Amino acid sequence: MGRERAYHRPARRRRPVRGGVLVAGLGLGTCLVGVAGLGLWNVQVVLQANGPVRETADVFFQQVVAGDPDQAYEKLCRDARGRWSQVGFASWVRTPPQVSGYEIVDVSVATRGGRPRGTVTVRLTREGGASEQRELPVVQEDGRWRVCGDPF
Repeated sequence: MGRERAYHRPARRRRPVRGGVLVAGLGLGTCLVGVAGLGLWNVQVVLQANGPVRETADVFFQQVVAGDPDQAYEKLCRDARGRWSQVGFASWVRTPPQVSGYEIVDVSVATRGGRPRGTVTVRLTREGGASEQRELPVVQEDGRWRVCGDPF
């Protein structure tokens, strides 16, 4: 009569969508970890640069106020030294009304194009008591922070 059928496991349906979602999820997770790592690196660079940027501007203005433009000239970036000769910078610093005091109001550091760049907001006091607020760009050159731009 009839033969008894052997047990066969029912065919399992393939689920290609589940595999695709898993691969896409892993790819997205990897990207998110990379973006978070890059963000943390940028934050670390900015936070570590805040102190040296302030110190560079502080030393620069100490030398200007003390009447030592030759030492202040050494703190300028290549671009600023290309626009100003050492003699021209010294005469510019000594032009009345001279800077008699300063106060660093704010320091900010940001990355642009993967390179950190600082901006120091400083309140300059001139002979006679007049004061003005200026933004001083500070850039990194050869591993050192340098004043760049026209600080006066």
